[in-house]
Amino acid sequence: MRQANIAELVEKALLFRHDSDYELHAWVLMPNHLHVLFTVRSVPMSRAVENWKKFTAHEANKLLQRHGKFWADDYWDTFMRDAAHQLKTRRYIENNPVKARLVREPEQWPWSSARFRDKNGRLCL
Repeated sequence: MRQANIAELVEKALLFRHDSDYELHAWVLMPNHLHVLFTVRSVPMSRAVENWKKFTAHEANKLLQRHGKFWADDYWDTFMRDAAHQLKTRRYIENNPVKARLVREPEQWPWSSARFRDKNGRLCL
């Protein structure tokens, strides 16, 4: 996702089913990985992830004029124990570009939910 057009494709795919299949809480697209925090709704988590990966792999490969694997086969999931755990995870996700020294402030990163937060920290999509 080093290319802006690929990052934009992936972010739009994440946002597409927000408020129907799942509720997004936070995300960040980094040059070589991504983090997504969401609550499942109408589809199981595995199906949501499969749908993202399948669609974005197909479209990214078209843009890159290549074939083959785009994503790793597996993914890492963590159960959110409570609101405090979710908030800590959200902050970790949105601060990833800062930690990697790509930007000074989380909201400066163009492929992150941080840029959609209001002054109270609410996600405004």
